[in-house]
Amino acid sequence: MKNALTIDVEDWFCANNISLIIGRHNWGKCESRIEKNMEFILNTIDKHNIKATFFFLGWIAERFPNIVRGIDIRGHEIGTHSYSHLLLTSLTPKEFNEDLVKSIDVIRQITQSPILGFRAPSFTITKKTIWALDTLAENNIKYDSSVFPVGFHPDYGMPDAPLSPYKITERIIEFPLSCVEVFGKRVPVSGGAYFRLLPYSVIRMGLKKINKQNNPFVFYIHPWEFDPEQPRVNLPLMRKIRHYHNLDKAKKRFIQLIEEFEFAPMKEVLGIG
Repeated sequence: MKNALTIDVEDWFCANNISLIIGRHNWGKCESRIEKNMEFILNTIDKHNIKATFFFLGWIAERFPNIVRGIDIRGHEIGTHSYSHLLLTSLTPKEFNEDLVKSIDVIRQITQSPILGFRAPSFTITKKTIWALDTLAENNIKYDSSVFPVGFHPDYGMPDAPLSPYKITERIIEFPLSCVEVFGKRVPVSGGAYFRLLPYSVIRMGLKKINKQNNPFVFYIHPWEFDPEQPRVNLPLMRKIRHYHNLDKAKKRFIQLIEEFEFAPMKEVLGIG
């Protein structure tokens, strides 16, 4: 079964965990490590003959158009991850529309490939921001992958959302971040910090269970998660753990993951486009 391999293309200083220390007005002053980390990702998945979906932060695409072109030429899918990485829970509908349009315009100036998919910063499509789905449809987005079907996280989550792809509105298909139910509790196994914090055996077991139920899963990762040498900032303990723990193990785990499971771009898994 083909599963969706997705990369949220942002630099280390763009992460929400870092936003307490480094504001967006200071992004341009930070050391960028995106090219080196993207090179690892692209070379690794090329070696395994895998195509993926890359959700680009517009700010990154604008400054590194060569990365966008290279991904497009290699036949991968390009989606949008917003322009400024602002949480939807902090935006008005007008502000979100302006940010989304800016991101789409930046990417379209680099490549003519259709932009079908969206992932919200920090998965902030929630019950409070469900209005954003209409904005996506109005901008010709066909699917979203922002809903995390859990209820424990302070920034995101829709605990009663379905666990497999579904039509969240008449015009938008939702591919939720993958979880498995264990003793009535939903455990995230779809990537990011969970991929680094949990033992790989737990991740593998959860993903195999999803496929055995005849459902595809979605896996996500950020380029900075393969970079243990990235600059360090003084974060509160929980954010420090989420951002830095097991960065040195991520490359090995990622290679093991793509050798054990079948992957494709999200649009292909969903049968869109």
